[in-house]
Amino acid sequence: MQARILPAHRGWAWILDGFNLWRRNPALITFLVFGSSLALLVIAAVPFIGQVLMSLIMPALSLGIFNGCKAAAERRKAGPDILVSGFRQNFPELVKIGGLYLAGTLAVMGISLLIDDEMNIKLSKALLGKTDWDDALDDPAFSLALLVATIGSTPVMMAYWFAPLLAGWGRIPAGKALFFSFVACMRNWRAFLAYGVGLMLIALAAAILIGVLELVSPLLALLPALAFPVIFIPVIFASFYANALDVFERIGPDDAA
Repeated sequence: MQARILPAHRGWAWILDGFNLWRRNPALITFLVFGSSLALLVIAAVPFIGQVLMSLIMPALSLGIFNGCKAAAERRKAGPDILVSGFRQNFPELVKIGGLYLAGTLAVMGISLLIDDEMNIKLSKALLGKTDWDDALDDPAFSLALLVATIGSTPVMMAYWFAPLLAGWGRIPAGKALFFSFVACMRNWRAFLAYGVGLMLIALAAAILIGVLELVSPLLALLPALAFPVIFIPVIFASFYANALDVFERIGPDDAA
């Protein structure tokens, strides 16, 4: 299963491709994205085992979203039941991917908490605006722990990025899926860097626009403030599908060899 090496400008194109894909069936893709998010939140709320269960089934739900994106790309009709279609595609390996991703995340967080055992509390306060970021980053332990968490979680995310698709559509074992995903991301780091910068610039431009409108009239800013995440988040997921097919061209059982 060969990953192509793409130029940096393809990262920008993935965002546009995701938007165009979303436009083909906005109702379906939006439902799949927020439906899967709601399902994961409900599962995570189960006492004691919720967080673990959420991690284990997350790849299968992600694959359901990609199946919906594939149907939209091919202009095929698909109903809400496509959200659970990933549970019928190499499900045991998808569960393994979820478990390995959870283990990697916990390992990174464990190392970070050894450096600063209050990192999560300080980070939450900073994100909620209860603490100034400058004050939080003045704490050497917090800064180091945050740096370790950021650097450590990057390879974990790279290994997971394409893994559900590779395991579900390519019918390959979890270990190989994670490995091929990591290599594909490494080979295309320029395109992924451009992709990340592009998403941040769009989010920043939207925040500035909403802020300007709020100065004119809070009511005028309400509609774009509500509409932006409803459109932007599904477009991001659709762009995941776009970059997977751009990097691998085709992912299917015939590629498993």
